[in-house]
Amino acid sequence: MIDGVIAIYIFMLAAFTGYEVISRVPVILHTPLMSGSNFVHGIVLVGAMFALFEANSTLGRVIGFIGVAMAAGNAVGGYVVTERMLEMFKSSGQKKAGGQH
Repeated sequence: MIDGVIAIYIFMLAAFTGYEVISRVPVILHTPLMSGSNFVHGIVLVGAMFALFEANSTLGRVIGFIGVAMAAGNAVGGYVVTERMLEMFKSSGQKKAGGQH
């Protein structure tokens, strides 16, 4: 098991690295980049479920449950954004035909 100080250090390092990487992406590429990386959201969800499974205390279970809920929302939101983005590229004739099914 990872010591608490080491876990906090890894979390802070990951947060800083993620912020630096995302802040350098041009604004116009944020939506396609995030919708293209939906698989990462699934990995985060599996990790949160594993953390919840390994929790031994009530506080750990609460934090794990919150992590699972947030990761699931993130994964679902990524697919919703992808669907909306793909709808923008359809012509008006395709949108009308798609809505009648």
